[in-house]
Amino acid sequence: MGRAPLFLAREGYRRRRLADMARLLPLLGLALFLVPVLDAEDGLSAAMLIYLFSAWAGLIVLSAVVARLLCRSGAMDEEAEAPEESQ
Repeated sequence: MGRAPLFLAREGYRRRRLADMARLLPLLGLALFLVPVLDAEDGLSAAMLIYLFSAWAGLIVLSAVVARLLCRSGAMDEEAEAPEESQ
């Protein structure tokens, strides 16, 4: 009887972890945006607005990096699965 491999394929594992990270980005954004709301006693100060803008810009950059890595990982998966053409 053949046993299933103990470890998963490295690329598939990385792709699933990147997809998990992409799914958690909105929750990270929610948490980052709620921090000033919880701390604001008499309205938003300039420092809080700078924080919100920085968090927003950071989320944009982080989502672009994750999207690029996911696309690259998907392209590698397609190359590995594509049948080689015999000429």
